[in-house]
Amino acid sequence: MTTLKPETREKLKTVSTATLCTALYKRGLRNQFIQDVRPLNPDLGNMVGEAFTLRYIPAREDLNPISVFQDRAHPQRKAVEECPPGAVMVIDSRKDARAASAGGILVSRLMKRGVAGVVTDGGFRDSPEIAQLDIPAYHNRPSAPTNLTHHQALDINVPIGCGDVPVWPGDVVVGDSEGVVVIPAHLADEIASEAVEMTVFEDFVQEEVLKGRSILGLYPPTDEQSNIDFAAWRKAKGR
Repeated sequence: MTTLKPETREKLKTVSTATLCTALYKRGLRNQFIQDVRPLNPDLGNMVGEAFTLRYIPAREDLNPISVFQDRAHPQRKAVEECPPGAVMVIDSRKDARAASAGGILVSRLMKRGVAGVVTDGGFRDSPEIAQLDIPAYHNRPSAPTNLTHHQALDINVPIGCGDVPVWPGDVVVGDSEGVVVIPAHLADEIASEAVEMTVFEDFVQEEVLKGRSILGLYPPTDEQSNIDFAAWRKAKGR
């Protein structure tokens, strides 16, 4: 796993997934926003960390009785204990929320180990309790049945698909109150810097629009006066 620079992590905490998607689109990456996952607690602030992955396949009943949890090397349990502090656990549940990808106890353990967040394209059980924890968690919908009834944990830290997005271990995962975006690791630094600059400009535009200004010539700034006004605004705001 690569090392996410602290300054890049801090930048990504200040920008939206929408802005990041636009920056990625400029580089030809159109499918980086994980589909149909939502935060259990949208008030926790941005989730940022490198992807540590867990892959489920459809459960085969003779290989997946509840006794498998007695194995200390069970992939789900092992992943919870090995996901690095500061990383985001990303779970491939095949977009199937009929059974839970994890529950409150496992997510609590991730939180206590310093993991930055957890994402599944399936569901969590104990979702009301998870929503009260101090760890960002994203899922499709609540799901009470144990994962064993439909999912079989198989692989840890391999390339996966989550909500139709390819995720490689070490990719940078950012979540906000709208959802989750995945940034290829080698692009993280430049995407973060560009997104910060985009956010500054969009804050200026938002203020101008709320004053009644037309977006024509302003967004994008095709009129020179827009660039002049932005430079003056930025100087006045210290941004």
